[in-house]
Amino acid sequence: MATRQRQEIVGAQAGLGAAVAIESQGELGEVEAIRARGYWEQVWLRFRRDKLAIVSGFVVFLLILIAVIGGPIAEHYLHHGPNDIFINAGAGHISNGAIGVPAGPWTTITDDFGHKQLLVLGGDGELGRDVFLRLLYGARVSLEVAIMATFGAMLIGVVLGVMAGYYRGWIDTTISRVLELTMVFPALLFIIALSATIGPRLNDVTLGITYPGVITLVLVFTLFGWFYPARIMRAQVLSLREKEFVEAARMIGASDSRIMRSHVLPHLVAPIIVYSTLTIATYVLAEAGLSFLGLGIQSSTASWGNLLSAAPRFYLTQPWLMVWPGVAVLITTLSFNLLGDGLRDAFDPRSSH
Repeated sequence: MATRQRQEIVGAQAGLGAAVAIESQGELGEVEAIRARGYWEQVWLRFRRDKLAIVSGFVVFLLILIAVIGGPIAEHYLHHGPNDIFINAGAGHISNGAIGVPAGPWTTITDDFGHKQLLVLGGDGELGRDVFLRLLYGARVSLEVAIMATFGAMLIGVVLGVMAGYYRGWIDTTISRVLELTMVFPALLFIIALSATIGPRLNDVTLGITYPGVITLVLVFTLFGWFYPARIMRAQVLSLREKEFVEAARMIGASDSRIMRSHVLPHLVAPIIVYSTLTIATYVLAEAGLSFLGLGIQSSTASWGNLLSAAPRFYLTQPWLMVWPGVAVLITTLSFNLLGDGLRDAFDPRSSH
């Protein structure tokens, strides 16, 4: 009632400032200045309201940390490597006149030198290699493939998509036809043919920074993955090129390259970030699937896919061999997808909760 009486006292000529003072229960001179929020600050405020996306972002950070330093730290404390063979922990050893089964979780064995070795998650298959270490090093391999392939596909897709959407005409027609040919090309048949012909030689290409087979998968995923981001970027640029700020830049004589670099690309940051997180999850699954089929990372290099490929033979005796890499793939893909959903809502206020 008091607020209503105070509103009646204030004259119409006082304007908005008086109304704000009344609502804030203060005098006109006591109203605190309202600070304007920048674009990225508003994105962060919307993102942090999504608790699921925050947790997913933390899990993604933890996964990357484990992939970078987890394997070497665990190898240092366990005193053996991911490719060290322990026959008496694998399915190939003879126990009581019968073929054995892989060692289970938290098994201590004696190696050929008489040293005690702890296998935290047991041994894998016939060779008895440490599943725990191979899981940690497999995280590095899987994320290397996914992140590098995403970078390559996004780079090609953004460049061609921006060119097609901005220039239109024969450039748009040419890029669109190449895009359509790439979409209908049987990628799996190409991968099988590649694996059967030059795959072994190509797998040896590591550039000194990756594991064998990683560069092969990165090239394949990049070659057949750029058309999705290209389509998205083309659609965005077709809309952006008709905006007033682009027309104003043209009127003052800005070149096409300057307009695309300074006025178009900054507006594509949001879809690039969102689509990249979703693409990483897709490529983690793709690497696991191809390695499971024997077309990706070979068994001499640890990856989640080839861990899964060896597990079905022991699903009755050691079902855990399927659980560990399966859970790792599930957590990784789910985290990246939920992070991508949260970023999409944060960048687009119309879709935020």
